[in-house]
Amino acid sequence: MRVASVFRKGIVPAVLTALMMAATPANAAGSPATDEGAKLAGRLAEVKISKQINYFPAEAGWSKMWTDFDVKAIDADFAAAAAVGADSVRAIIFPSTFGYPTPKPEYTTKLAQFVTLAAAHGLSVKFTLFDWWDGYSDTAGSAAWATALLTPYRYDDRIISVGVQNELDPDNAAAIAWAKKIVPAIRAAAPGLPLTISISATDGIPGLTKLKAAMAGTPLDYYDFHFYANSERALSILQQAKAAVAPAPLVIGETGLSSLSYSDGEQAAFLARVFQAAGQAGIASIAPWTLNDVSPGAIPESAVSKIPGQYQFGLYRIDGSAKPAAAVVKAAWAGAAYPAGLMDPGFENAVGQTPWRAYLPELGVATKTTAVARTGKWSVALTRTGKTAAGSPSYRVSPIVPIKPGQKWHAEAWARGNATTGTTQVAVSWFDAKDAWIGGATSATLPTGTVNWTKLSVDSTAPAGATSMQVHLKSGGNTGTVWFDDVAMSMS
Repeated sequence: MRVASVFRKGIVPAVLTALMMAATPANAAGSPATDEGAKLAGRLAEVKISKQINYFPAEAGWSKMWTDFDVKAIDADFAAAAAVGADSVRAIIFPSTFGYPTPKPEYTTKLAQFVTLAAAHGLSVKFTLFDWWDGYSDTAGSAAWATALLTPYRYDDRIISVGVQNELDPDNAAAIAWAKKIVPAIRAAAPGLPLTISISATDGIPGLTKLKAAMAGTPLDYYDFHFYANSERALSILQQAKAAVAPAPLVIGETGLSSLSYSDGEQAAFLARVFQAAGQAGIASIAPWTLNDVSPGAIPESAVSKIPGQYQFGLYRIDGSAKPAAAVVKAAWAGAAYPAGLMDPGFENAVGQTPWRAYLPELGVATKTTAVARTGKWSVALTRTGKTAAGSPSYRVSPIVPIKPGQKWHAEAWARGNATTGTTQVAVSWFDAKDAWIGGATSATLPTGTVNWTKLSVDSTAPAGATSMQVHLKSGGNTGTVWFDDVAMSMS
């Protein structure tokens, strides 16, 4: 992104000693490759399907991972990454930390240890160079630094690819001029390793387009797109991103949602939608940001450290416990079904673990309750709600399946009322690529007064231009109470 790890399992002391003594990386291949072109093609094939995880230890984010290098913590985290299904990990490397233009042996040793630890858990490593760095006028120093770092790994099968720089600004003329010169230098140092440059979510598809055009004379092997946009319309965005760099391959090098800014449940649903959309867009490599939450104080003083949400993008909390997102990523990487409770249709998930969220909360907020439930223990209630020209308050969610025009959708929920007034319905709303509402449909209205559980259902077809859909449990102008339970939605 532009802007104390819990020990799950330690490695044995003998291995720790060997790692601490390691000073240079091993050439895992044993001997130089005889065909650099074949090696590059093989690596690129791996890149396109890699199950890569972005990584910092919970107690040492960003450059602190290297200054406060903790072998036990990293080893334990790599075990967790492998357990969730990862086969690759990203190492972000900072010239200001490693030493520039000559890398310090202390840090090249740590990098070698990182690679060895990863390999012990079956993880390849992607190097991302030149992070937190803008010395674009020093091409010679940049080339010397990158060459010194990469030459020991020229024939190392444990390295999958090299990111020249993280989220280079495609509108920065100096950065582009530097990239055009540094890419050939890096390719000379490591001709068998695929090269990329990532584009931020802020620069988006226009940024990808500009980067590809600018690098036409020194083309990259693949493109790396960072996705933090609205996951409900991920398919439309990813299709455009892929088209912008075609026929070159595209990977999603970062994607995620902060569970501080949102919730654990919304984070899990976000990642599920991105994986689903990427699959339909023909993008096979999706790298979640990031494995761990980061402890307060664990990010070095920087613009990033001042953003509270940056500390809670992890699949795992700082105490080592898994968030719902971990199960989603594991299922996606295994090609298995997502957890049954992902969409929380009966509102049985623990607090903070639902993807549902409020709409127009100033007019009424849905609350979980055990006072009434059709099945299970829980339902959600809306009480004494308002209604304005903007609409009625509701509890809303979006499906995991990507939306396309012409799809036929069915949504239903059971509702029960006590002295209800106003209008209580289940509604479907459609939105275009700019998040503008372009239509919808509603169920029959729940009778007013006191009524037992009644099924409300609605059917609607995605209109032309639809890229996302929301299901709303709504009740407006209601002086009584309505409960909702047992939601279902399906696409035919």
